[in-house]
Amino acid sequence: MDSSARSVTHDQPTPAFRSTRRRLLAAALALPLVLGGAAACGGDDKGGGGGSNDKVELSIFWWGADARAELTDKALALYTQKHPNVTFKKTWQANQGYYDKLATLTAGGNAPDIFQIDDNAISEYAQRGVTLDLTPYSSNGKLDVSKFSKGLKEYGEVDGKLVGIAMGENTQGLVYDKTLLDKYKLPVPTTGMSWPDFIKWAANVSKTAKVPGTQDPSAIYQALWVYLRQNGKDLYKGNQIAFDESDITKWFQMWKDAGAQGATPTPDVIHEGNDSSVSKQLVVTGKADTSWVWTNQMPELKKNTKNDLGLMAYPGDPSAQWARASLYFSVFKGSPKKDAAVDVVNFLTNDPEAGKILGTDRGLPPNLDVRKQVEATVTDPNMKQTIEVQTELATKFGPTSPTVPPKGHSKVKSELIRIAEEVTYGKATPEQGAKDFVTAAKTAIGQS
Repeated sequence: MDSSARSVTHDQPTPAFRSTRRRLLAAALALPLVLGGAAACGGDDKGGGGGSNDKVELSIFWWGADARAELTDKALALYTQKHPNVTFKKTWQANQGYYDKLATLTAGGNAPDIFQIDDNAISEYAQRGVTLDLTPYSSNGKLDVSKFSKGLKEYGEVDGKLVGIAMGENTQGLVYDKTLLDKYKLPVPTTGMSWPDFIKWAANVSKTAKVPGTQDPSAIYQALWVYLRQNGKDLYKGNQIAFDESDITKWFQMWKDAGAQGATPTPDVIHEGNDSSVSKQLVVTGKADTSWVWTNQMPELKKNTKNDLGLMAYPGDPSAQWARASLYFSVFKGSPKKDAAVDVVNFLTNDPEAGKILGTDRGLPPNLDVRKQVEATVTDPNMKQTIEVQTELATKFGPTSPTVPPKGHSKVKSELIRIAEEVTYGKATPEQGAKDFVTAAKTAIGQS
């Protein structure tokens, strides 16, 4: 493992995407040189699915916590056991700064053969020509996506090209401290309760337990996204935002009113929750009874508290939620070892033994057959709970799922945090915050 690597907590499910436009442009400009070199190599693509016995070393880069590194190491070691000619140069690091490093590697022509990516960046990197189009491999059977759950393959497509293979399926989840509720004989929140009823419930928790009932989610994009879909809107439609100022005004006003009712913490604690890693979410630090997360983060949350945690869908109609690709593996378009790299990705997503090793760290296994085998062997009660809740929620999901967010999505997320906190601190009204956010979101995705 790379000696400079260091571990942190789980992704939210996404790392901070701080790569500048200049770095990404440099990466794009560097690609013709890299690709030219790759083309000159001609038959240098060896190993893996190519059936060659020549030695091949593949570089692979991901972010995540200690557990993810250990599990990924084991799965890659299994691949090498089955393909002794293939070894790996493995690098992993904290989620913070991951994309800065990836952009630098890409710009320097040293991009890893295989790299982890998510909704923050997949459209950006695809449109910059960094990611390999995997469509031909899925067409000729060298990359099998036939057992993926509905819509999961499409979630890796950008502009008609398959540029990322889902490494897990995930959905939004509201985690609550059941031990605290039991102590004060308070009811647990339930899937399907309305937003007003949830806020009323949270205010009662605050009053009775003297702990804020819920973290304020006004800055949490996935909560806003679900809310919009429940009200006939969406976050995006293609490369356009799919909401207006009135939608965001209602969202900000709802949480300003919730704060006035005592349902949420003080602004400083809300900021702490927005700025914290998964291991320090308010539900595990005891500063709120609920936190708004992704379901695969449940085991990581449980490691940081002795209390029992419950998990449910977000408030409102659960059919507005959807199963999404939590993370992807992409292959570098300039890699001279494309076939071998694709074969590794295929192995990690479809091999039953690899699936058992990787478990649900990146979300539920995308291959439904592998998922059933993993479910049957899971012993971690928190992981079991995650699988059970997400499986149960899947029966309530709507028939469609959104496409991959457009380029600039990460900036939209950061602007939501900034502007929502201005409203929380009273520096802007809900109306002004909504106006500012619509303007900022359009700018972020390049909408005229």
